[in-house]
Amino acid sequence: MVERAPADRLPRGDTASRRAVDVVVALVLLPFLLVLLVLLGLLVRCTSRGPALYRQWRVGRGMRPFTILKLRSMRVGADRTGPAVCGAADPRVTAVGQWLRRTRLDELPQVVNLLRGEMTLIGPRPEVERFLPFYTPDELRLLDFRPGIIGPGALYAARHCAELDGTDSAETQYVERQLHVKLALDLAYLRDRRPATDLRLLAEAAGTVLGRR
Repeated sequence: MVERAPADRLPRGDTASRRAVDVVVALVLLPFLLVLLVLLGLLVRCTSRGPALYRQWRVGRGMRPFTILKLRSMRVGADRTGPAVCGAADPRVTAVGQWLRRTRLDELPQVVNLLRGEMTLIGPRPEVERFLPFYTPDELRLLDFRPGIIGPGALYAARHCAELDGTDSAETQYVERQLHVKLALDLAYLRDRRPATDLRLLAEAAGTVLGRR
């Protein structure tokens, strides 16, 4: 079990230098990612009916909701016909969507969220509102920080998504087996937030894109 970080040992907030890095990274990456995003968007559109982009409400810093952007990996309307989380073999996920999720390429449009200031490059993932009642008071402190595109909790959840397969209630399984471990990892990261840790998480995320676990 991962030890939860005491609330008084968490940093007080996101720094101006971290925000400056986010803006520079977004401005540098966006021109290079545009071609890739167009190609991936066409792949999504040509293999399943519906838009290439998927928009979902998430809760960000200060409990403020915002629209997170992703490449669509499920059939249109699938979020209204099933749980808010899914396993590796969820039938709502398209064939291309399986690959996008496995490589995390479906998250690429969030460079726009990064540029807008709604997200930071490395940090706790923004939550779906329906899971907030299951947070402990210490875990709710995560909402004092700008949510991240990449984070230790998100990487953990991605590695264990198959645990949600073959269950009658993926959301219950997620809350009981994954949610608090994921949040503990994010709290531990915030307690020891430094450039070396960010570089390690970036390397892990790059390994996921390249298929290296």
